[in-house]
Amino acid sequence: MTSTVPALGTRTAEGSALQAVLLDMDGTLVDTEGFWWDVETEVFASLGHTLDDSWRHVVVGGPMTRSAGFLIEATGADITLAELSVLLNDGFEQRIGRDLPLMPGAARLLAELSAHEIPTALVSASHRRIIDRVLKTLGPQHFALTVAGDEVPRTKPHPDPYLAAAAGLGVDPARCAVIEDTATGVAAAEAAGCHVVAVPSVAPITPAARRTVVASLEEVDLTFLRGLMTQMR
Repeated sequence: MTSTVPALGTRTAEGSALQAVLLDMDGTLVDTEGFWWDVETEVFASLGHTLDDSWRHVVVGGPMTRSAGFLIEATGADITLAELSVLLNDGFEQRIGRDLPLMPGAARLLAELSAHEIPTALVSASHRRIIDRVLKTLGPQHFALTVAGDEVPRTKPHPDPYLAAAAGLGVDPARCAVIEDTATGVAAAEAAGCHVVAVPSVAPITPAARRTVVASLEEVDLTFLRGLMTQMR
């Protein structure tokens, strides 16, 4: 997408300038939501359990403590949360080592934000070890800050990760645009007071106040994100 953007800091109304863009990782920038489910299915199969496909919507987008805890309880598997977390992270890291596709429009959007020097943060429920591995593909130079799910007291759907990202960048959450793909992530961003662009990956997300739903990142550019600040004030 080619965009014509005003100079950084240009605003159409007082207090309406975009200060930062905060991006989710799995399912938003990288096409990995399905990878997590594949790994969860494989790990539980090795433990002698079959996962019900309907559970996928329960665990998508959430912190590992919640998703893994739910699957242990649902299956009755004889494994601790700590043990399962290691197996899932190991399996996921091996999976992305073979293939790590970007979502359509992700590379172009990150390049545009960098070119215009828009403060950008990666905010994920994934653990630090996974984020650092994915950053090798995304390009760490695109992010001024990254927040991992195991680095905050409460991760998504709580607002803590997005509040931490805004504080780390020194910006007002109300003047941040968040891009998310799951209801869990959307809830976290909205609780933090941010404007949200939802790009649903696994389950549908409906439009709402301060929330715009698009089909793909290919619909999102800097002009679009700056426009949110004036449309939803």
